[in-house]
Amino acid sequence: MDTKQHIWIVLTGTGTWLSRIIQCFTNAPLNHASISFDGQLQEVYSFGRKNVSNPFSGGLVRENLRAPFFYASHCAIYRMEVSHDKYKLMVHQVQQMMNDRDRYKYDLLGMMGMLFRVRIDRADAYFCSYFVASILEQAGLHPVGKPPQLVTPCDFSHSEQLEEIYQGSLDHYLNRFPVESLPYPAPAYISSEPGEPAKRLQVGAG
Repeated sequence: MDTKQHIWIVLTGTGTWLSRIIQCFTNAPLNHASISFDGQLQEVYSFGRKNVSNPFSGGLVRENLRAPFFYASHCAIYRMEVSHDKYKLMVHQVQQMMNDRDRYKYDLLGMMGMLFRVRIDRADAYFCSYFVASILEQAGLHPVGKPPQLVTPCDFSHSEQLEEIYQGSLDHYLNRFPVESLPYPAPAYISSEPGEPAKRLQVGAG
C-alpha cells in the first residue's frame, strides 16, 4: 500500500521591490512562493535571489528561512498530502535541477507575463510560483487550475487541495523547531549549497 506523505507550500511577504510590484497586481501581501519537503522548513526551494544583497542576481536557490532576509516575514504555510511515489518524484526533480542550477535563470519576463495573464514560455527560466506549480505538475498534481506559467503565489491560498496549517510571523512558526532540537527524518538525496556536489540530506517524510 502506498504510504501518504506531505509537501508544504510556503508563501512569504519579503517586502522587496519585486514583491511590491506583484502586490500592485494581485492585491495580496504574500508574493513569494516556495516548496518544502519537511514541516520544519529545513529543505525549502524556490526561484529568488542568489545573493541577498543583489536583487538582480536570481535563480534556483535553496532558501534558509531562518536567515534575516526571511525571518521577520509574515507567512502562510499550506500542506498537501501526496503519495510516496509522487513525493519521491518531486524530490528527485528538485535534486536534478539543483545539481545543474547554473543552467536556470530567473524569468522576469515570464513573471511580467503572468501579471498580465499572458503565457510566456522560455527554456530553463522560472519565477517562484511558476517553479512550484511546475514541480507539482510534473508529479501529476494540479492544485491550481491554471498553466504553471500563469500561477501567482496567492493562487495557492485559494486551492481546495491545500490545507492551511499556519498564518502569521515566520519566526513564530520556526521557533517551534529550535535548530539544536530538529529531528532527523527520512533522508533523501538533494544537493546543498551552491558549488557543492549533491549529498545526502535529511528531508521530512510526513
